[in-house]
Amino acid sequence: MLNAVDKKLLEEVAGLHEIPQGAYNIRKNGEGISRNTTANINIVTKKDKPGIDVIIKPGTKNESVHIPVIMSKEGLTDVVYNTFEIGEDSDVVIVAGCGIHNSGDGRAQHDGIHEFFVRRGAKMKYVEKHYGEGSGRGEKVLNPKTVIEVEAGGVAELEMVQIKGVDRTVRDTEVVLHENARLIVTERLLTYMEQTAESIITVELKGEDSSAQIISRSVAQNDSKQVFHLNLRGHAKCRGHIQCDSIIMDNAHVSSIPEISALHSDAQLIHEAAIGKIASDQLVKLMTLGLTEKEAEDTVLKGFLN
Repeated sequence: MLNAVDKKLLEEVAGLHEIPQGAYNIRKNGEGISRNTTANINIVTKKDKPGIDVIIKPGTKNESVHIPVIMSKEGLTDVVYNTFEIGEDSDVVIVAGCGIHNSGDGRAQHDGIHEFFVRRGAKMKYVEKHYGEGSGRGEKVLNPKTVIEVEAGGVAELEMVQIKGVDRTVRDTEVVLHENARLIVTERLLTYMEQTAESIITVELKGEDSSAQIISRSVAQNDSKQVFHLNLRGHAKCRGHIQCDSIIMDNAHVSSIPEISALHSDAQLIHEAAIGKIASDQLVKLMTLGLTEKEAEDTVLKGFLN
């Protein structure tokens, strides 16, 4: 069922060396190929469109669900709609992500639309990794859209990573936070050659004492282009902080376009952005320890993106 290419993709995007324990749904080339549920986590195929419903019972603790997507066919555009119901007072980890292996000349594309309902007092960590490989000239395209509503006292922690090899991506994330709800986002993104990436994150802080922290780090190499639209809108007494740091190299282009809107007198919103090249003193210090310039550069970039 899973060949060597499939297993490599699963390891890259989901950290899986074999079929996982617990709840999971593995999708390959537009079709579900393997699934398991547990007493507390149910996975149901949608009847009206491609995708699944993941239902996590209230009070579920210390459980995880893996929902990776892998693609190895050129000329395929896969669109999937997934809905997640995170029950009250639960604490779970959801591991998603998509890996594409394209050895042909046709484009391979995956568009994943994920909708989350984090119920009152629940905590969710969502890990999404994107990866592309293959010697063909065909593009590897990934367009994730993530919509999240966090009810009172809930917490949503997002770790969104583009590892390498994705030619084009538009990442669209929309979050609504209610009373005492919290959002923590860590985004890490790498582009090179002529790749393009656009990240749009919009957070509506609607509930009193809601809070959001967004940290975005990226590296743009060669002739690649990156655009970041980071938006915080405070509708009540709330706190929000955006930090966007990018390393630019060669002939790359990076744009950071912040928007913070305070629609309440007690909304406290901060945006910080920095774009620049690797500091020469960092390279010199590492080279004095015996590293070549390329090795020193790679060490700095790895540390920055981690």
